[in-house]
Amino acid sequence: MTAIDELTESFSRLPGIGKKSAGRLVNYILKADRAWTDRFANQISTLQDKIHECSICGTWTETDPCKICSDTTRDQSIICVVEQPQDVMTIENSHEYNGLFHVLGGVIAPLEGVGPDQLKIPQLLTRLRAGNINEVIIATNPTVEGDTTALYLQKIISFMNITVTRLASGLPVGGDLEYADKLTLARSFRGRMKLQQ
Repeated sequence: MTAIDELTESFSRLPGIGKKSAGRLVNYILKADRAWTDRFANQISTLQDKIHECSICGTWTETDPCKICSDTTRDQSIICVVEQPQDVMTIENSHEYNGLFHVLGGVIAPLEGVGPDQLKIPQLLTRLRAGNINEVIIATNPTVEGDTTALYLQKIISFMNITVTRLASGLPVGGDLEYADKLTLARSFRGRMKLQQ
């Protein structure tokens, strides 16, 4: 196997990158400026040394605690529970939420051998008992596993005096009813809202 084949294989292991895209990336790197490729290689090789999980919420950070957990201007009474650290970045980029986060590190998936004990649920419960949290927003993905995890969390948090909400799901903005699947339509009907005058 040549160096090109090896790098193509490595790139193709990345999510969303197939063999053709991986080959294009390798060819781009071969033509790129040597200083850029050296810097790029260094960034990849040192990434895991520089970035780690926040000891409070579990998102990726260079400082501990992360800038979100350290920000006293954020609403300290709300925690948004997400599956993975990249979900924190997605929600932050929307600029619609100003509370705290908690990263579970996955979802309950019995077929894959992932139960509640493999997730950061005990850490969440510790935070809920210790803080003045009024609301937990469950922002797991609208999948069978995400819904199972949301129901499990709702059940165990229901014994506390905390409101549990779930992100709405349904038709996307600009979407077409013709292409919506049955589950998306069902969720859209269940989550419908009254129009304001």
